[in-house]
Amino acid sequence: MHSGKSIYMKKRIWLGLLTAVAIAACNKKETPAYFLSPTEGSNVSLGNKITLKLDAPAFDSVQFLVDTTYLGSKKDTSSFEVSTGNWPLGVRILTAKVYTGEQAKEVTTNIVLLPSEAPKQLSYSVVNSFPHDTSSFVEGLEYHDGIFYESDGLKGESSLRKVHPQSGKVLKKVDIDARYFAEGITVIGDKIIQLTYQEGVGFVYDKNTLNKLKEFPYTAGREGWGLAFDGQHILNTDGTNNIYFLNKDTYQKEKTLEVYDNKGAVTQLNELEFIDGKIYANVWQTDKIVIINPQTGIVEAEVDLTNLYPGLERIEGDNVLNGIAWDAVGRRLFVTGKRWDKLFEIKLK
Repeated sequence: MHSGKSIYMKKRIWLGLLTAVAIAACNKKETPAYFLSPTEGSNVSLGNKITLKLDAPAFDSVQFLVDTTYLGSKKDTSSFEVSTGNWPLGVRILTAKVYTGEQAKEVTTNIVLLPSEAPKQLSYSVVNSFPHDTSSFVEGLEYHDGIFYESDGLKGESSLRKVHPQSGKVLKKVDIDARYFAEGITVIGDKIIQLTYQEGVGFVYDKNTLNKLKEFPYTAGREGWGLAFDGQHILNTDGTNNIYFLNKDTYQKEKTLEVYDNKGAVTQLNELEFIDGKIYANVWQTDKIVIINPQTGIVEAEVDLTNLYPGLERIEGDNVLNGIAWDAVGRRLFVTGKRWDKLFEIKLK
């Protein structure tokens, strides 16, 4: 009798639980489903039209936005078509702000906006080659007034140098404190600006004497990589696809340019040069230079210099192409690499 009663009581408890669950399920209101297309992360070519389509329960009206810019509105779920012609490259957030009475609900998706054309592939010819000091792990290269200015990296080995172009002779060398890994440089008037890799500090030197004038905090990117000067701003990379525009006097970030080609973000941007209104950038761990439109971030052209200095002639390690210098007066383009024994004058075709 005792065991039978226990079984009976257990059955009553289970039946009670099942009934409670069933009642709760019946009383529970399903959350309305909202969906905004295109699918999140879709690649879209710049200039193409996209169709925004909202899948939602009944509402009064909907406003469509890209990032924070108003695109238009509708009062039904019919599709909304918009051109991407003047949008910035990169990830764009698409929002449908759905109004029902006084309540508003936001539904978002995103697209990646890419250039519509592949970069032009440029060829090159070698005009001249010059000796280069193989002890220099080149992080930055500049040509001014008949002299190369060179930033040499690695902790405990970093330096700033003045180099004679034809002979490759180091005319003057300033060793950097062993705490620092020197990175890119640029010349502004009678000053040289130099970054450090992960130490969050930059240096300002007198161009003629290489005497250090001051230090400044570097906060623009995740790390300090390349530098160049476009006549108004200091351009700066940090190994991502970003180019930062720094104030030439305070060295603080004022704006960011995202760099893309037709396949996606072009990352590992490193040493820079500004030539005839375009940004030239080494791509770290490659022998490629990309040529970037500074207004749009579009990679308009690229040149593969793999065969310029074959790998067998290099010292082992990360001794890739990394050094671009422009002689604005003589209109000559120079390139070299980390610990290369040659520096080349080349002409792009």
